[in-house]
Amino acid sequence: MASHPLAGKPAPADALVDVPRLIARYYSEAPDPTDPACRVAFGTSGHRGSSLKSSFNDLHIAAITQAIVEYRAAEGIEGPLYLGADTHALSEPARRTALEVLAANDVTVLVDPTDGYTPTPLVSFAILNHDGVADGIVVTPSHNPPEDGGFKYNPPHGGPADGAVTKKIETRANALMASPSEIRRVPYAKARAAAVAHDYVTPYVEALDRVIDFAGMKDLSIGVDPMGGSGIGVWAPLAERYGLNLEVVNPNVDPTFRFMTLDKDGRIRMDCSSPYAMASLIGLKDRFDIAFGNDTDYDRHGIVTKRGLMNPNHYLAVAIQHVFGTRGWGADVAIGKTLVSSSLIDRVAKTLGRRLAEVPVGFKWFVDGLKDGVYGFAGEESAGASFLRKDGGVWTTDKDGIILDLLAAEITATTGKDPSEHYAQLTAQLGEPIYERLDAPATAEQKKRLGALSPTDVTATELAGEPIVAKMTNAPEGDAPIGGLKVVTENGWFAARPSGTEAVYKIYAESFRGPDHLKQVQEEARAIVDRVLD
Repeated sequence: MASHPLAGKPAPADALVDVPRLIARYYSEAPDPTDPACRVAFGTSGHRGSSLKSSFNDLHIAAITQAIVEYRAAEGIEGPLYLGADTHALSEPARRTALEVLAANDVTVLVDPTDGYTPTPLVSFAILNHDGVADGIVVTPSHNPPEDGGFKYNPPHGGPADGAVTKKIETRANALMASPSEIRRVPYAKARAAAVAHDYVTPYVEALDRVIDFAGMKDLSIGVDPMGGSGIGVWAPLAERYGLNLEVVNPNVDPTFRFMTLDKDGRIRMDCSSPYAMASLIGLKDRFDIAFGNDTDYDRHGIVTKRGLMNPNHYLAVAIQHVFGTRGWGADVAIGKTLVSSSLIDRVAKTLGRRLAEVPVGFKWFVDGLKDGVYGFAGEESAGASFLRKDGGVWTTDKDGIILDLLAAEITATTGKDPSEHYAQLTAQLGEPIYERLDAPATAEQKKRLGALSPTDVTATELAGEPIVAKMTNAPEGDAPIGGLKVVTENGWFAARPSGTEAVYKIYAESFRGPDHLKQVQEEARAIVDRVLD
């Protein structure tokens, strides 16, 4: 897809969302529970939608929250619920709706003392460090555009709820939308008075030296662009505690996100892995030894070195090499990656002598491995990751963009080379991959068939001139269905997965033999998939 003419440029006035209209429609719209476009639908990161499309409204959030209340009661979860929220315009009204329902159901809710913003990793950290059983909700659509809202549930393991849990919540929420009289609710003033103030920031910041080595970091100049996100209040206490020379280059929080530069498609999107969305920070790269940004709920990271914004796959490979070379974890601690992440990680794992755990797309597949200390590092291609404490204990079971930011500073301080320089050394040794994701049109029936493939449906024996060594429709780790197909050769691979929201399927492809070979992989991937779908 060609870039929009304004990609990487400041957002013009006509690109800004009308916040009063957005919030008014959150309360005034009555979504039709019989319309599929208006129903609750949990993806890999909870329910997302917009009040402008009648897919994220007061009724949605009240129904989802009541469904969560009933789920936790059925599971015997009697402890408190940690409630976090990001800076999207719809997050505050949704947070208020959730509080009204939780209070009516006598759930003890722990909230920021000032009703401020709380990032995803701080909620996961709080759940895991609670003395007893607790769970959480984070109100966020992640890096989605300003008109979107999102709502996700984290059970007592601290990470994203798995498919079995979200299916129960989704089904019950849709039933409640059709029968809203079953939703219990109290006025907001009463709900807020019942909530318990909780300091999310201090315990998290004070524990950071258990997962990050701050030695030598004081000598670095560090730039941070919070991108108007929920971690804005973390950086000052963090810098003070660890004596960092850290500058927040953009301290603004504005629900229109008017300070953003437009993404590739000309929309405002707080995607810290996009060079277009990150153009402002990239333009300051020569002012700092290392710089970074995060999406609005801080579960993703974007690393900027003197060479510019790092590709997420490139940084994951460097981060894995560093932590396994410095932490002293047991020999049986594995490396977790999603199956559409770069195969450079596979090669790094081999040089480290570590088992590679390849899972389907979605961070929920890493939760148990991180919690139990089985995965030392778990990362996905979309700039999300977490890793264990230095002693091998769990840190978070959800993605933590803050520790991935700080790890880039640790690498630079302790080695004298930034992550881009380490990546150059890695690829000189292991080969340089070229990675790209494309979309191809697909009907609903074709997407259904793609999601139900078996390896025997693919008759091809070669891909781009190399013998096929693996055909996967189930993940190597745990044998869970991947909802699509992955085909692998020695120096290239592709994966095809149906989109959950659009009339397309996604093709992820990578080559270690250059751009021409990548193009051949992509062309043959389309041909292989099209033959299966015809």
